[in-house]
Amino acid sequence: MRARLLILASAIGSLGWGAVLPYQYAYAADTRDWGALVAAGASSLFSIGALVAAPLAGRLADRFDPVRVAVIAQLLGAAGVASLVFADVPALFLAGMLVFGLGLSAAVPAKQVLALNWSSSDDRRKVFAYKFTGEALGMAAGAFLAGLVVDLDRADGLDVGFMMAAGGFVLSSAIIALAGRLTFAGRLAGGARVAAAAGGPASVSTATGSFGAIDAATGAIAAVDLDGDGHADGAARSRGALRVIFAQPAMRWTAVVTIALALGFYAQFESGLPAYGITVLDVDPSAIGLAAAINCLVIVALQVIVVKLTAKRSAPALLMAVGSIWVVSWVILSAAQFSPGIATALFVTTYGIFAVGETIYSPVLNPLTAQLAPKGMVGQTLGTIAALQTAFSAAGPLVAGVLLGAGLTDVFLGMHIAVSAIAVFAAWRIKRALEREPVGESAPLAVPAAADAPADPAPEEPPTTPVDLVRA
Repeated sequence: MRARLLILASAIGSLGWGAVLPYQYAYAADTRDWGALVAAGASSLFSIGALVAAPLAGRLADRFDPVRVAVIAQLLGAAGVASLVFADVPALFLAGMLVFGLGLSAAVPAKQVLALNWSSSDDRRKVFAYKFTGEALGMAAGAFLAGLVVDLDRADGLDVGFMMAAGGFVLSSAIIALAGRLTFAGRLAGGARVAAAAGGPASVSTATGSFGAIDAATGAIAAVDLDGDGHADGAARSRGALRVIFAQPAMRWTAVVTIALALGFYAQFESGLPAYGITVLDVDPSAIGLAAAINCLVIVALQVIVVKLTAKRSAPALLMAVGSIWVVSWVILSAAQFSPGIATALFVTTYGIFAVGETIYSPVLNPLTAQLAPKGMVGQTLGTIAALQTAFSAAGPLVAGVLLGAGLTDVFLGMHIAVSAIAVFAAWRIKRALEREPVGESAPLAVPAAADAPADPAPEEPPTTPVDLVRA
């Protein structure tokens, strides 16, 4: 039940992304006549907000109840995007976009921690897959609905998009808070059962309401107060967060895989690939929309099947498969320039091939990252990895613009084939590192202090009508 509510909340919370971001550049540059510099600056500040917020919110999710962190972050994002209705000067618009980015991204690691807490080892990949799917469909629904009502010829023409985004955040926060109440009730009941079995009172943290026990279904450590101060290990904090997170070779290679796969596709999805298609392959602009639609349809059609087929496969092996799919996709894109008669068909097909890799990638990376995270730093680790992905994805359009603008098409293509090959190599290194120091899927996860202690009597089943994901 809790996992289903989280998936629903994530989908609704993504409405704002789709309702605002596709239109904000034209709105700022043309509708409000603030120019391209302000429009680009708004996008950059949104990304900066994401980079700052994710690791910080991850640390907060480790130290405090992740339900509260997610709710407060989304309410902050709601305030930021709602303020854009009243932004009549560039400075206020830029500030609102910064807060919007902070709130949207700060909720991500907290919700990832909740997905870990509210799932068992048997259904964890399904929960992450359906969560990612819900977010993708939420973005698509937001963009579609906003497209019906947004009028970029009027100064207030995007106000409905801003309010749609704010409303989505508020409703998403309410659903997460409801799920958190269910969790708290379950902890109270579970604590009573633990106390009865042990012949003594249950140990409940007054700060977080969590139990110093191990989740029976997941093996997750419910409380990671290693130094008695209610927070994560003080020694780990004193060594520096990044140093602790990347102390394991497997974790370092996971970061490399994340960066390489982000550069190999996600960084180019919205700008580099369309630019290559239009300027080099002479693809009709309408084919770009068709390719994006094919990408979504393939994900929706295959996600459930792929999750079932890969359920028993190791995460590193699956990431190697994703990198290999990326390599094949870029080779096909490279060949398309020598076959002008079928270039458009190859271009659209490649988006579908990328989608197959996405159905493998999305349920695997975050659970693997959580397994490798230091105790008490799951949220911070997830936030750090998310920040790396955001940073390098944000650099993608700049790289594509420079290389394609200079006519260096072969360099653009060759670089992405090489980056995708690096992802395969890095995933192989993760496999080797885990063989030396095994970290199984059922191994204890370093879940923050607000995790559930007792598990539900039976693992949650996935939604009866699964829907699917696109990039988050």
